[in-house]
Amino acid sequence: MLSLRTGLLVGSAALLVVLAAACRPDVRPPDGLPSGGPTAPEGHHHPSPSPSPSASPSTSTSPGHDHGHGLPYDPARIPPGVPGSAVDRIARTGEMPTPSDDGVSAFRTVCQYSHMNTDDPIVFPGQPGASHLHVFWGNSNVNAMSTADSIAHTGNGTCRGGTVNRTGYWAPAVIDTHTDAPIAPELIHVYYKSGYLDVKPQQIQPMPPGLRMVAGDAHATGPQDNVGWKCWNAGGASKPTMQKCPVGDFVAMTVEFPQCWNGKDLDSADHKSHMAYAIPGRGCPAGYPVPLPVITFNILYPVKKGTDTSGWRLSSDTYPASMPAGYSAHGDWFNGWKPDIEQTWIHGCVNRPVTCGSHMLGDGRVMEGDG
Repeated sequence: MLSLRTGLLVGSAALLVVLAAACRPDVRPPDGLPSGGPTAPEGHHHPSPSPSPSASPSTSTSPGHDHGHGLPYDPARIPPGVPGSAVDRIARTGEMPTPSDDGVSAFRTVCQYSHMNTDDPIVFPGQPGASHLHVFWGNSNVNAMSTADSIAHTGNGTCRGGTVNRTGYWAPAVIDTHTDAPIAPELIHVYYKSGYLDVKPQQIQPMPPGLRMVAGDAHATGPQDNVGWKCWNAGGASKPTMQKCPVGDFVAMTVEFPQCWNGKDLDSADHKSHMAYAIPGRGCPAGYPVPLPVITFNILYPVKKGTDTSGWRLSSDTYPASMPAGYSAHGDWFNGWKPDIEQTWIHGCVNRPVTCGSHMLGDGRVMEGDG
């Protein structure tokens, strides 16, 4: 089991998991919805040149043991997750960020798996069991009935810092199609960064409470921009399909979210078009004037001795099994940070070219624990 202490080392080369209060525009709930430096973030190299494409909510009718609408799975084999912390876990140590050598600003956190279900409060709010199976981390209470208020104020936290970060994070679960057993990730690295694609660190604004978004396409049957797969310890560029990794490494799914917000909508009908990806040489495109941190999920599945990954597929991989696994990679993010803590790390870690490791807030305080 991977050690999850502060300063965690991962990988064959002992890879370090380093893995403001600004004026905000007025925001409104979505209409008609229920309540010059580096050119790409680490781990991804194919930013979309335009606003996120529109996509309809998932309406697949392929049942999975009568649970949701993805690949079949055995609900009795869902692995238990961690309960998370019921309190804020912040300590003052005096530890401060270090300057980056590439102009990139980096705040990161480490999370543990919380639970799985077939809910999606962004795409199918108020509709229990309407989705394919998801893996959740961050807020321990996320389900179909979750709202901006419940995510901000209820639930334990399974990421560093405990309840300072009740954000809902989720992605399609990995299922072993040989056994119908869902597979739990060992841990998840979440990055909040800037300094790419002509968006300067000092331009980054705090993320508004209640903001939510989806990245990637659950219906994809071929390569996508902004999502991918790799063997974590081996490194290198992401690939479009799930990778076969050696024992001791991790099959890693990466999802990168758009960072340019339209400044007014907390959601949109397709859960994407209120956000856009930055454009090389231009930064945020017209109509998306508010730059936020680039959020990236890195979801790590361990390959242990005797592990057979040949049957692993995403719960949303409903295309023919003869095709490679992993094309339908995507992720959902629903803001649940405590605003004062978020503004602290935005100012201390993202508004200037420094790295805060995977625990520092940038003001001499650190987030403790890993769920």
